[in-house]
Amino acid sequence: MSDIGMHDIKLFQFRLEINMNIKSLLLGSAAALVAVSGARAADAIVVAEPEPAEYVRICDVYGAGYFYIPGTETCLKIGGYLRYDIGVGDLFGLQDITDKKKGTGTHDTYDKRMRAQLTFDARGETEYGTLRAYTSVYFQQDTSRAAGVSYTERDWELEHAIIQLGGLTIAYTDSLFETLTNSAGSVINDDLVNYTPGKTHLIAYTFDGGNGFSATVGVEEGNGPAFTLDSYVPHVVAGASYTQGWGSIAGVVGYDANFEKVAGKLRLDVNVNEALTLWIMAGLTDADGHATRSSNYATWGGDWAVWGGGQYKFSEKTALNVQLSYDDSDRFGAVVGVDYNIVPGFVIRPEVAYSSWKYDTAGNRLASSEDGWGGFLRFQRSF
Repeated sequence: MSDIGMHDIKLFQFRLEINMNIKSLLLGSAAALVAVSGARAADAIVVAEPEPAEYVRICDVYGAGYFYIPGTETCLKIGGYLRYDIGVGDLFGLQDITDKKKGTGTHDTYDKRMRAQLTFDARGETEYGTLRAYTSVYFQQDTSRAAGVSYTERDWELEHAIIQLGGLTIAYTDSLFETLTNSAGSVINDDLVNYTPGKTHLIAYTFDGGNGFSATVGVEEGNGPAFTLDSYVPHVVAGASYTQGWGSIAGVVGYDANFEKVAGKLRLDVNVNEALTLWIMAGLTDADGHATRSSNYATWGGDWAVWGGGQYKFSEKTALNVQLSYDDSDRFGAVVGVDYNIVPGFVIRPEVAYSSWKYDTAGNRLASSEDGWGGFLRFQRSF
C-alpha cells in the first residue's frame, strides 16, 4: 500500500472520530436542556389573564348626558354651570357706599357675583317606577355691603336635594307653591313682586294621568324665622295642571299652619306659535289687606297680585323676554331682557328693570311713591 493510501485512511478515521464526538456533544446538550426545561416547568408561575376593561356605557333612556355607573344599572348625569352676574342702578346695584379715601360721602357701585354650580342626577328603574336622586350645590363669591362699606364674601348652599320613587318626592327644594305653577316668567329678575316662599323641606305625592293631567299634594316645613313650622302641624300644598299642545293651565293652594291662612295661584300659558309664548298668573289670599307678606304662601303685598309676560324667539340664538307684575299694595315691576346664545352652552343675558312702590319693607306707607331702575348682565356657561 502506498504512502498516499495510508494517509487517506488515517484522515478518514480522524474525521470519523470528530463527527462522533460532535454527535455525542449535541446529544448530551439536548438531554441537559430537556432536563432543565422539565425542572423549570415544574416551578413555572402562571400569570392570570387580565380582566377585560369595562368601558362607560351610554344610557339614553332618560335623555342626553346620562351614562351607566360601572357595575350597576343606575344612570348618572353630571352637569352644572359657571355664572357671572353684574347688577347696577337702584334695583340691582350697591347703594350708598362710603368713599374709602375720604371717609365721608357715598357712591353707588356694582353688585357682582360669580357662582359655580354642580348637579348630579342618578336614575334607575324599579318595580315601583323610576328611582331618582338629584343634588345641586353651588359655591359663589359676592360683592356685598355692610355698614356702608363694600366688600367681597364667599358663600355656598345645598340648593336642591331630591329623592323620588315613582310619584313620591322627599326633598329639600323649591316650595310646591312655586313649582306647581312653573315659577314665573323667563326673565332673570322675575320677583319684583314676589311669587315664591323659597326653599323648604317637603314630602309630596304626584299622580300623573298620562294624558297631560297631573295632581300633587304635599306637606312642607316653611322658610325663614317667621314661617318655619312652630308645631307638628305641617303646611299643606295641593295643585293640579293640564298640559296640551296649545299650552297649559295650572293651579295651586297653600295652607299656612302657623297663621292659619290660605293663598292660591292660577296660571295660564298659551303657545301662540313656534316663536311666541304668552302667560298670565294671578294670586289671591285672605291677607286682610296687609301691605307686606302675611303668611308662608301670601308672598305679595295685599290680598291679590298678578303677573304676566311672554317670550318671542327671533332665531335659535336670540329671544326677547318681557314680564310685568303688580300687587294689591301698589307695587309694580317691569322687566325686559334678551337671551343671546353665542355658541351652544354659552349665553349672554342683559336686562333692564323698573319698579315702583308705596310702602317700605316694614309695611309702612311712604309719604310719596318711590321708584327705581336697574340694569343686569349675566354670562353663563352651562354643561
